Amino acid sequence: MSVYWLLLLPTAIVAYLLGSMDTMVLASNFVFHRNLRRLGDHTRWLSNFYRLYGVGGFLKLLAVELVKDLIPILLGALLLGIRGHADVGRAFAGFVLVLGRLFPVFYGFHGSHACVALIAAAFGVGTSVGASVMLAVMLAVGLTRYLSLGALGGAVMFTMVSVLAVDDRLLLRLALFTAGLVLLRHIPALVRLIRRTEPRLSLKEDITYKLDK
Repeated sequence: MSVYWLLLLPTAIVAYLLGSMDTMVLASNFVFHRNLRRLGDHTRWLSNFYRLYGVGGFLKLLAVELVKDLIPILLGALLLGIRGHADVGRAFAGFVLVLGRLFPVFYGFHGSHACVALIAAAFGVGTSVGASVMLAVMLAVGLTRYLSLGALGGAVMFTMVSVLAVDDRLLLRLALFTAGLVLLRHIPALVRLIRRTEPRLSLKEDITYKLDK
């Protein structure tokens, strides 16, 4: 049992720390060489980013986040694979990754919607699970432009497909814990969605400030 703890501990540390890291910081330092966090506030940052960098810039930013999220999952598979449980290692790393994204230690435990981390964690559980969650997130965000709804839809899909497709009990529990964590964290967003006060994702430049001049 102590051997498993020695394998799980570094997996958890790496997964949580990488989950807590801001993708904008990494992309600023290694890809764009510019402080992306100064492009705008929380409601206009994506629109400003899109205006400056376009679709190509979004793909680069997404690539940075995907690489960051895949590192702990691959590490979990490698370490737990020593004991013949690579699948559990991937699922465990995915759970801790999502935990770090939702409650990052570097930012006062106030995180993002964790859509990309949720997709990565789902692929850690299984290919069919990951593909289903990715489709659910993309459809929800694409049709409604609510990132929070994308996370909620992905978590619901994660739960449903895992129950139907995952046979291993420990693997299923990790999948349900991951999805449940996202659902629990998004209760306030769900309330805002019901009240129609949740901000939408906008890829258009905000020019309303010009009306004040």
